[in-house]
Amino acid sequence: MRPDDLQSLNLLGSVSVRGDLVLVNASTPDLTANAYRGGLYAVPLDGGGARRWTWAERDLNPLISPDGKWVAFLRSAEAGSPAQLHVLPAAGGDARRLTDLPLGVGAPAWSPDSTRLAFTARVPDAGRYGRPAEDGGEAPKPEAEAPRHIQRLDYRIDDVGFTGDRNTRLFTVGLDGEQPVELTDGAFDVSEPTWSHDGAALVFVAQRDLGVVETLHTDLYTVPASGGEPELLVQSRGQASYPVAVPGGVVFYGTESNGVHSIARNASLWRYTGGTLTRLTEVETVDCEKLAGPPVVVGDDVLVAVRNRGAVELRRVPLDGFELGLSSLEVLAGERAEVKSFAADGDVVVAVVSWADNTGEVVRVGGDVLTSFGAPVPLRPAVELTGSASDGYPVHGWLVLPEGEGPHPVVLAVHGGPFMYHGWGFFDEAQVYARAGYAVVLPNPRGSAGYGQSHGQAVIGAFGTVDVDDVLSVLDVALERPDLDADRVGVMGGSYGGFMTSWLAAHHGERFRAAWSERAVNAWDSFTGSSDIGWFFADAYCGPSLEAQRAMSPLTYAEKVSIPFMVVHSEHDWRCPVEQAQRMFVALRRNGVEAEMLLFPGEGHELTRSGRPRHRKQRFDAVLEWWGRRLS
Repeated sequence: MRPDDLQSLNLLGSVSVRGDLVLVNASTPDLTANAYRGGLYAVPLDGGGARRWTWAERDLNPLISPDGKWVAFLRSAEAGSPAQLHVLPAAGGDARRLTDLPLGVGAPAWSPDSTRLAFTARVPDAGRYGRPAEDGGEAPKPEAEAPRHIQRLDYRIDDVGFTGDRNTRLFTVGLDGEQPVELTDGAFDVSEPTWSHDGAALVFVAQRDLGVVETLHTDLYTVPASGGEPELLVQSRGQASYPVAVPGGVVFYGTESNGVHSIARNASLWRYTGGTLTRLTEVETVDCEKLAGPPVVVGDDVLVAVRNRGAVELRRVPLDGFELGLSSLEVLAGERAEVKSFAADGDVVVAVVSWADNTGEVVRVGGDVLTSFGAPVPLRPAVELTGSASDGYPVHGWLVLPEGEGPHPVVLAVHGGPFMYHGWGFFDEAQVYARAGYAVVLPNPRGSAGYGQSHGQAVIGAFGTVDVDDVLSVLDVALERPDLDADRVGVMGGSYGGFMTSWLAAHHGERFRAAWSERAVNAWDSFTGSSDIGWFFADAYCGPSLEAQRAMSPLTYAEKVSIPFMVVHSEHDWRCPVEQAQRMFVALRRNGVEAEMLLFPGEGHELTRSGRPRHRKQRFDAVLEWWGRRLS
């Protein structure tokens, strides 16, 4: 895969099924328009191949109504325009827009009787974000807006912006063209709404005590569908997300934590019925992947996606279960693969599944692969790596090899998080580097997700110790192969991977020809006051001691770096703010290191995954140029 091939990729999103109708959204980066385009596709259950079902600029999040007569979805009518809620008949016809909110809307939820939809939307305060200060007035330009009066620590989010002046609100809307009905007033953020089993109320996620003060705890609240005051439904033991109605209550994902110590926590499946809260899955071995979507109730079972050693597997959890371990849950899909989304209608279960050498297909569980969206360019498979660290701890990772016999130069690529993972699914970066002739090593060190909660928490207060040992041990396993060149190795990574790159360059620089450190955490002391999550994240992982934070900061050891070093960052990154890059770059240059810096305007922390297509291609071009100079 070359950088230009970005615009050839079909990237599948959410899937929905009702009766014989299966819908999935696919999007493609468009380098000319510098935007993402795509529509909805209908997928026959008999495997006849997908066909384009809608043809607008970009359609996503299809959801078929319970009665099977309607399809709700989000549509961006023009490149970069906010997505609005639309519906069209499942039998075909013209789409009808149901919303026209200035900042767009979130994914919809159908009422049980298929007559109304619930959704959330950010509504800006008067005089902000293109909204006039008064009726009939002109909207002020950003530089003319009044100053923001900030009184909370949680006042902004990367790739979203400031939030206190545009909290998300809960709405419902009918199919008859009426104006949406606002059920919450914007005094607090709401997310992930669902309808109660009888359709009389809505359940949503909000901060504890409706966000009176900033907190990392989230609970489930309910509000009558006809309007009224929100009431607490379930107080979680930490964080709650993605509620789904069952008779007499809800199931949801939840973690257990206190205070700032919410990091590296496995998400369990919980049931709340009859006033009783029950954990259905065991906390150590089962980690529900919320990015794959909410749980899906099928009869007496619940379907969930679970992270497991680099795979994301669709598993079945009995509703009457109690703290079931991973080995007790039936695997339906995703072995040695990654389930991206899933849906069910009775006995028909479908999932979007990705593999290292396939961007994603719709699969019928228990049946066949139903589509052939896979990339039109050749992709390389992943080779599993296993071994032991110096302390005997098992290590795990992957190797993506280029064509040819080698010996190939090597790029060690460390993932972000750190409570994330490399895995069996498609990873565009590994494919681009392998196509250019590099063997790509992808380690999952202690701190990663999918290996048990204790594995994920092993780096708390210990950055730069066992995680370093694991990363280097996976590299050593790979370098035992005769087709890899141990004398031409580079290290790279983003976010936590950028941290690890900076750390390895300082402490193990003799092992690498050069380093590419991207959107990194380099200094925990300034991260605490500048990152959107810094007010809790640094204390949770490093502890509140400035001495400890500096001991775990790569910037502290910048004087030890001697290899060529590229610092890469986005100017609007609020997760790891740009000062993290600037401080490292200046320290390295002052120490005489051959350091360079690459800054991307207008991008946030998610540049490599969802940034503007041109910037993503330009970044790939820069990566290949860098390694071409340093690993030749």
